[in-house]
Amino acid sequence: MKEEDLESPLLADDKEPAPANGARGCTYALVCALLASVTSIIYGYNRGVMSGAQKFIQADLGVTDAQLEVLIGATSVYSLVGSLVAGWACDRAGRRRTIVLSAALFLAGSAVTAAADGYAALMAGQLVAGVACGFGLVVAPVYIAEISPANARGFLSSIPEIAGNSGILLSYIADFALAGVPTPLNWRLMIGIGAVPPLFLSAAATLAMPETPRWLVLHGHHDEARRVLVRTVGDADRRLQEIVTSVQEATKQQQAAAGSGSAAPPSTSVWREILLRPTPAVRRVMIAILGLQVFQQASGVAAMVLYAPRVFSHVGITSERAVLGATVLLGAAKTVAIVVPLFLADRLGRRPMLLSSAGGMAASLLVLGLSVSMRSTTAAATSWAAATCVAAAVAYMATFSLGFGPVIWMYGSEILPLRLRAQGTGVGTAVNRVMSAVVGMTFISMYEAVGMAGTFYIFAALSAAAWVFVYACLPETKGRSLEEMEALFDGGAGAGAAPSARAALS
Repeated sequence: MKEEDLESPLLADDKEPAPANGARGCTYALVCALLASVTSIIYGYNRGVMSGAQKFIQADLGVTDAQLEVLIGATSVYSLVGSLVAGWACDRAGRRRTIVLSAALFLAGSAVTAAADGYAALMAGQLVAGVACGFGLVVAPVYIAEISPANARGFLSSIPEIAGNSGILLSYIADFALAGVPTPLNWRLMIGIGAVPPLFLSAAATLAMPETPRWLVLHGHHDEARRVLVRTVGDADRRLQEIVTSVQEATKQQQAAAGSGSAAPPSTSVWREILLRPTPAVRRVMIAILGLQVFQQASGVAAMVLYAPRVFSHVGITSERAVLGATVLLGAAKTVAIVVPLFLADRLGRRPMLLSSAGGMAASLLVLGLSVSMRSTTAAATSWAAATCVAAAVAYMATFSLGFGPVIWMYGSEILPLRLRAQGTGVGTAVNRVMSAVVGMTFISMYEAVGMAGTFYIFAALSAAAWVFVYACLPETKGRSLEEMEALFDGGAGAGAAPSARAALS
């Protein structure tokens, strides 16, 4: 790998960058985070556009409900593959090059899906788009966690989730705006628009984004890592030394785990430490990450994102424009609420936001189930039930976005040790995609079996279980550097336990 390729062309010069003060460093990291988060905007658009497009696809191509359920759910299965490969790509090719690759996949997936002339072509397009979604879910959080200074990491790590929700909202708006276009063209335009942002992302990643300092150190490029750190933190030499020490400790652990004087191949060693022989601290980290990912999707967010028009139609909203308008309102509430963690995650901490979010989700899903069960044949009762259903759905999306939307990605990306971060994030994302696929591929069948109200009661119970999990298992990480996180999980430090001496040094 050529050293001149490790920095973006717009940043590579022969002059030593001016040292960053706090504001300048945060501004530079913010620009990098915003560019990386374009990946999340594209992901959100691809995820949400099928909500409004599915009806027109069925009318144009004759797709049945069963086929549609498989098509939508299979996208999450494909993203599972993408998330696992993305962890490997991040470690081998680098975070920045993996962003470029994800943009290329998004472009190809949108183009193939929009041009589809049958169910098989739709599945092929969603295969490529799904793999791209897996890449996008992994690489943006990892990149931002590693490029951000510790005092702004919570703020910056919330941006991908905000960007993803903005993408969902944009897709709902596109569905609403294009619904009046003749059917052979409307859904193709809805999906085809998603091929435009990847072009911008590819150019931005190639020209304006640096590689992360931790990846550079991990691959022996210390000078390049220092150049990036000079732009993002006030004391680049001290932070460089901390990262170098962390990498050296990780290498010693890998050599010790190999049982001989030489370490196993890096990828093999990483998978062994994550899945086969985790240390107690790594085991607790992975339980925290996987538990959060399972509960995020088990709360039913994929059902609301993908099938909101069906839910609103079921409760008695008959106008197509009213259904799509209510869906836009849902996306707007989700996007507006997601801004709150951006400002409060570093002030209040991760645990309070996750606990508040889980409690609000459980309550709003309970009300949503009650509103669906009280649907009546009278116009007044139907109007009341419909209004309550929309309000409860909006409340659910808002409370989800306060914590379980952005904070779990922030929490997961920051508690993993450097040597495990990319592939550990990939494993967590893979579990998230499996759960999303389960919800997406069973929602129609579930509400036909137990009723729409019963389905939301199940989601409410799982959200309550998520509250218990957060309270019992997750320690606070606010204000700690990435190199201290493993020590925080040493010795069984749980939610209420004090951190170890090493973690307290900050």
